[in-house]
Amino acid sequence: MATTDPAPTTAAPTATGPDLRARGLHLAYDNRLVVEDLDLVIPTGRITAIVGANACGKSTLLRALARLLAPREGVVELDGRALRSVPTRELAQQLGILPQTPVAPEGLTVIDLVSRGRSPHQTWWRQWSKADELAVHEALAATGMADLADRPVDELSGGQRQRAWIAMAVAQGTPVLLLDEPTTYLDLAHQIDVLDLVTDLNRRERRTVVMVLHDLNQACRYADHVIAMKAGRIAAEGPPDEVITAETVEDVFDLRCQVTTDPVSGTPLVIPMGRHHEAVPVAAE
Repeated sequence: MATTDPAPTTAAPTATGPDLRARGLHLAYDNRLVVEDLDLVIPTGRITAIVGANACGKSTLLRALARLLAPREGVVELDGRALRSVPTRELAQQLGILPQTPVAPEGLTVIDLVSRGRSPHQTWWRQWSKADELAVHEALAATGMADLADRPVDELSGGQRQRAWIAMAVAQGTPVLLLDEPTTYLDLAHQIDVLDLVTDLNRRERRTVVMVLHDLNQACRYADHVIAMKAGRIAAEGPPDEVITAETVEDVFDLRCQVTTDPVSGTPLVIPMGRHHEAVPVAAE
């Protein structure tokens, strides 16, 4: 009989990092309100996936958690302190952010990019150190980029570039990583490669990871906690098997589907239906 791999929650690390949460959050661009009256607690030491339809506020929420967008109302807190009151250098030592489409200066090499992750740890009296050097080389090794260290970033493939940026976030050494659609523009093999890498960081180093994902099945496989957003609000949140149901998917995405069990991971598997496919009962296991 075939066996299945355990779900991510069975191997999730013990919580050790800072507490990240939001209270009464209202987020807007000019006069357009995107997120309204949102309360949120990010599980410490876990992988959280934020899912939802386009323009529901996923990336906007992540930007607020990274202090890249100031709330119209409400507050984001890190260990009980308002994020806006945390000094920039201290915040950069706690939170690492990978935006959707990061751009490196032309000609910048991988090792130079990754080295920039150490900037928050340096001051005028503490410049580059052996600890910084070690952190950079460990980040390159962890992301499989050591052999490409001297290559210009703009000469890399999409998957390699993404790993280089993640390596910079790893070198930064933050206990919290915020990733905005880290699998965008990557082929399937590179998507899995990046998500496996993120899981390694979580399990080995107990980093809290929050990532915006479009693929529901990948969210179910790799996340311990799923937040489903609709029109700027949280429609459902919790473990994947409680959040990703046919009813929630239809409500959040306006998509009829069937949800069964992933034969590899044992997590929910979403099978979408469209106008050209009638519902066919899934065989009982």
